[in-house]
Amino acid sequence: MNEIIIDNPGNGSVSEDEVRSALYRALEGRKLDKVLIIPPDFTRINSHAGMITRILYELLSPSSEVDILPATGTHRPLSDLERKKMFGDEIPKERFLVHDWEKGTKKIGEVSAEFIERVTQGALSFPINVEISKHIANEAYDLIISIGQVVPHEIVGMASYTKNILVGCGGKDVIDKSHFIGAVHGMERIMGIDRTPVRQVFDFVEEKFLKEYPIMYVMTVTTTKGGAINLDGLFIGRSRKIFEKAVALSQKKNIEFLERPVKKVVVYLDDKKYRSTWIGNKAIYRTRMAIQDGGELIILAPGIERFGENEIGEELIRKYGYAGMQKILKLIHKDEKLKENLAIAAHLIHGSSEGRFTITYAVEKLKEKEIRKVNYNYLPFRKAYKIYNPDILNPGFNTLPNGEEVFFVSDPALGLWAWKEKFNKNITMAREDN
Repeated sequence: MNEIIIDNPGNGSVSEDEVRSALYRALEGRKLDKVLIIPPDFTRINSHAGMITRILYELLSPSSEVDILPATGTHRPLSDLERKKMFGDEIPKERFLVHDWEKGTKKIGEVSAEFIERVTQGALSFPINVEISKHIANEAYDLIISIGQVVPHEIVGMASYTKNILVGCGGKDVIDKSHFIGAVHGMERIMGIDRTPVRQVFDFVEEKFLKEYPIMYVMTVTTTKGGAINLDGLFIGRSRKIFEKAVALSQKKNIEFLERPVKKVVVYLDDKKYRSTWIGNKAIYRTRMAIQDGGELIILAPGIERFGENEIGEELIRKYGYAGMQKILKLIHKDEKLKENLAIAAHLIHGSSEGRFTITYAVEKLKEKEIRKVNYNYLPFRKAYKIYNPDILNPGFNTLPNGEEVFFVSDPALGLWAWKEKFNKNITMAREDN
């Protein structure tokens, strides 16, 4: 398989022509009757996966049958508006498939309880049924092209690579248990790091069960500059070494280290991308290592209209709220529904500051009592907007007219913000764990 790396673009961003050339070279010489493209969902629109998918369809469709399966995981399917915004109008709607993580999967293997116990250092012990989309598992395709953005991630450490297949197109058991492993291990020990317990599980599955599938990974590293999303790196291939090179670039480009922890962080969530706290809580995940004990996180979220991405998620979040690890671990033993939905249990852990700092949601589509019931503070969006105007604040440190210092993040999906001393301690712990 041709492996291609572009990680030092001369003009600061890989151009569309360079992407097209790289993809052409990666496909050159292959006889492909049927191809499956797996891009991320709309929440990863900054990945440049829309452009890459369009180019691949343009290159392949004249001679190959091409299907597209967005890796939505447990997220809602793309709406027509989201599909057009991300992928344009050139690809016919009927070429898009929908991932059914509950009923549309096939088991391809199992990870033993002993393996889980080893990678979690005895914290957990259960087997994992490895189920992936039937579209992948039925071996109907000559080539499966998985597109993803490598960026710090709260479950696996660094997103993309095999995560796209095993979670984005995975079944309930692997989604539930991988999320729960990450939550119990502790997201602050995971984010921005490659070899985490969940990644070790995914690596095992790649070696034992995915190896024979004709998968090619197209991975990107992106940053924002002047309102534009730069494509800083493009990594095409199958081997883990390709992923590791993308990880190294993302750690350099997507982690902003602070010399001191911050008292107050303000995060803005775009109303088109962030409509649930299930997605919007990236504001908590990606900034928590930058916030000092006793500090405050304010989330400006005009588009938030619900908590979960499905009915059971909505029900359990409203029932228990973001309660922290110790309470959720106790509730799992009492509530069978929570025990059967460990990804939701993990989400309830992840969305808590564990009492370290306060979390305030500034919304206009949910009521104050709804926000407070899930254990967050509340501000009316318009009131918060006047104080912390995202159109005026600059990324990073700002001093407000009243003299207050705030740290502003315009989109939490773009990276990770961390107190350098704390992150370095986590790196040391991860090395010791491995």
